[in-house]
Amino acid sequence: MQQTSPAAAPAKEKTGSAKVIFAAIIANLGIAVAKFVVAGITGSAAMLAEGIHSAVDTGNELLLLLGEHHSEKKPDARHPFGYGKVVYFWALIVALSVFTLGGGFSIYHGIHAILHPEPLGDPLWNYVVLGVAALFEGYSWNVSRLELNKVKKPGTNLWQAFRASKDAAVFTVFIEDSAALLGIIVAVGGIGLGQLTGNPYFDPGASIVIGLILVGAAFMLARETGALLVGETIGVDQTARLRAIFDADPQIDAVGKLLSMQMGPDEVLLTASVQFKRGMTIDTVESAIARLEQQVNAAYPSIKHIYFESGALRSGWRADSGTLPTPPAP
Repeated sequence: MQQTSPAAAPAKEKTGSAKVIFAAIIANLGIAVAKFVVAGITGSAAMLAEGIHSAVDTGNELLLLLGEHHSEKKPDARHPFGYGKVVYFWALIVALSVFTLGGGFSIYHGIHAILHPEPLGDPLWNYVVLGVAALFEGYSWNVSRLELNKVKKPGTNLWQAFRASKDAAVFTVFIEDSAALLGIIVAVGGIGLGQLTGNPYFDPGASIVIGLILVGAAFMLARETGALLVGETIGVDQTARLRAIFDADPQIDAVGKLLSMQMGPDEVLLTASVQFKRGMTIDTVESAIARLEQQVNAAYPSIKHIYFESGALRSGWRADSGTLPTPPAP
């Protein structure tokens, strides 16, 4: 027999995710227009690749916003645990978009420019736009960094915070903006070396490098969002803390498996296989379950659903006394 109970804490407002997404949309939209205009004036392949990158990022943020909106739908008969994983689905689509539209097209355009090199025009506006783009991308990157810092443990770095984050919208924008800043550095280097040496291959070479950076970012995003989509655990450290809570309860003899699944950025399902002490009344068991639910929810408000599976409960109830059966003496 199983006893289940949804945790009573209200869902966390997703203002942090929305703020990160809107900051990225505003930054990327303006930057994309400026890059395309300058790429058309100067003929820079690296600048065109950067314009494509910013345009793709703008579309990607709109997809993330769509996912955030749909994830807030209330549970229904077909989706009793809600729609939290919709965010992970759209984040995976974003990863595919970064790989194909961003990385693939940038590499293709760079190879085409190497095979058919053209002389560069005055690169001044390239530098101006890339400098402004760096400021906007830096602002957007910092907004996502601050959100990641909220889940960063003491002594860990941003990479580890990215791996630990369950908010796909936040870590997707962070990786996209990190790739964008690296792309700007590469674009400046390619244009600058082409200007200094007169070699027409540095600029399209930078376009290829930018494409490879985007491909790498896409793989990182696909790995993280894919793991969350198929059902990632709450984490090893968190599970150990949960086990300590159950072990400390005086009404529990033994704790078996604690299985958790991330159902959304702020929603976790937990199943607990426990052995209650023998001879307890039904009321005592229910009181112990309520106490454990409160303690778990206090430690992890994101755990919205708790399922108890007890070997003692599965043994059957003794109807005449209202107690769990006591095993016979040896």
